[in-house]
Amino acid sequence: MYIPKHFKITDINEVWEFIQSNSFGTIVTTKEGKPIATHLPFGTNKKGDDLYITGHMAYGNPQWRTFESWGDVLVMFQGPNAYISSSWYSQENVPTWNYQAVHLYGKPIILKKDELIEELMKMLDKYEGNRENPVLWDKLSPDLLEKELKGIVGFKIKVEEIQAAYKLSQNRNETDYDHIIDELQHEGNPNLNQMSRLLEEKRKS
Repeated sequence: MYIPKHFKITDINEVWEFIQSNSFGTIVTTKEGKPIATHLPFGTNKKGDDLYITGHMAYGNPQWRTFESWGDVLVMFQGPNAYISSSWYSQENVPTWNYQAVHLYGKPIILKKDELIEELMKMLDKYEGNRENPVLWDKLSPDLLEKELKGIVGFKIKVEEIQAAYKLSQNRNETDYDHIIDELQHEGNPNLNQMSRLLEEKRKS
């Protein structure tokens, strides 16, 4: 991923928190020279200094069969994005787009059954734990779980390379930056409001 120096993020902890908050990603491999992709929720693990992401896909999805025949895979995560009009600047310029994107590279390994169950339990805890009537692993019938396990393939990827870009108007002066936030808030679009809140947070940090 091409990343101008203004927008490059090198803080691993910051990137890891971003992935945990924006965990629905895209995994890309190739089959016979053609790129293929699957959109999935991912989990995160740390073991010492090593970082791992985990996921699962349908057994019928042919992409997992490319794992053994391919080297590194690419997994992409995105945060909020928004069109930024240059009419919001104090000087003439061209429009642009604000966004957050993270690319991870590493080699995938198919999970054993017990490892897959552990990751599925963690995912349910993360997304169901705070609900009034949580659907947790031990509340589901063994027959249902066994049936569903036969229909999926779990995998983990040891992260070998991270590329992270946050293009959030860092190259604008303070006046333009404040004006961008105001204009995004007044657009009345939920996605743009999300970007304006993100810019507010970055200004305070």
